[in-house]
Amino acid sequence: NGQLHCKRGKFFFLSAAEQEPMIVSLYNFPPFGDRELTMCIGEQLIVLSDDGDFLNVRSTCTGHDSCVPTSYTAKVTHKWLYTGISRHEAIALLTQPNNHSGAFLIRESETNKDCYSLSVLRRTNSSYQDCVKHYRISCLQNGWVYISPGLTFPSLHYLVDHYSDAADGLCCRLTGPCFIKGFDKAREAKLIPTTVRRPTINWKDISRCGRSKRTDSDSCLVSEGLREAISSYLQMTEGNSHSWDT
Repeated sequence: NGQLHCKRGKFFFLSAAEQEPMIVSLYNFPPFGDRELTMCIGEQLIVLSDDGDFLNVRSTCTGHDSCVPTSYTAKVTHKWLYTGISRHEAIALLTQPNNHSGAFLIRESETNKDCYSLSVLRRTNSSYQDCVKHYRISCLQNGWVYISPGLTFPSLHYLVDHYSDAADGLCCRLTGPCFIKGFDKAREAKLIPTTVRRPTINWKDISRCGRSKRTDSDSCLVSEGLREAISSYLQMTEGNSHSWDT
């Protein structure tokens, strides 16, 4: 299930999985000590219970359960709209190894509750630290949004679509949402074709199958033409003791 959307004359489809809010971890847990990590930064979590200040969650990557502070997690919709994360947390998520240049997320502005911030990763081949640029997304009274006042959009979706086509003043073109561990792995697994092994023909069973009357509902693996060919071969090699009834 999903919804069909149209942007600037182009139609695109948002799957139900991309529209539903998900919970993503913002930190490794436990944060200290030699204990094995039960939750890693940037992975999708399954919420088992919620008491407000703490969440009982299960990692989609390790399968381990943890009781973590709610502030260690963020709600994400459309894979790129994050609720309740800071600039520092956005940088930590985007600089994870699985992200490439142009990875992005949109978050609520820390300084202006009526605005958003677009955070974009730009990786370089130099020895300098990966750079994350931040752009304020302002909102007009009619609900339209913009980064540059001369270029406005009716929604965040339209804004993302535009800057995915061209950088148009940003540090680079948007190439994809910030990588979420577990979510992408599950989608990739669905795309892997299932290999079906055809059953091996047991010629002795076919011979036995040919001795009895058959109906259309029988499950013999051999076509009528092939049965006749095998029957002729068996008659030449073993006499007339084998016959195929159709």
